[in-house]
Amino acid sequence: MVDTQRHPNATMVISPLPSFARGDGGGSKLDLPDEIDSSQLLAMKNVTLTIISGPGKDSIHKLSKPRVVLGRDGADIALPDPEISRHHCVLEIRDGFVNLRDLDSTNGTFYEEERVRAAMLLNGAEFRIGETLIRISFQTK
Repeated sequence: MVDTQRHPNATMVISPLPSFARGDGGGSKLDLPDEIDSSQLLAMKNVTLTIISGPGKDSIHKLSKPRVVLGRDGADIALPDPEISRHHCVLEIRDGFVNLRDLDSTNGTFYEEERVRAAMLLNGAEFRIGETLIRISFQTK
């Protein structure tokens, strides 16, 4: 049933509040998903992120561990984009692909022009966070 008495611009209270709207966290705690057993993460050599466009264009970041957080200050790879959350997304190196997961970022993570919570990235895949377009390249062992 549709409520026709409510004005279309009326404020609606959502209870409980979504995590991003709660004031108890202070925003400084890194709330990563549960740790994955590192034996499940298979190392590849020469996994690199190349900034294709946006702030930091043409910079290259080599992944030094099988699980890396992208974001602003305090992340494993800090990117100079004000549209990126402090801890925006995480990349996990798997056997033959890289798993991309959004960390409930404010502006979202985009793969193939769609906002995603997770995506499987193959060699040469591109994704966007904030105004930054990133290409992932890797060689398997």
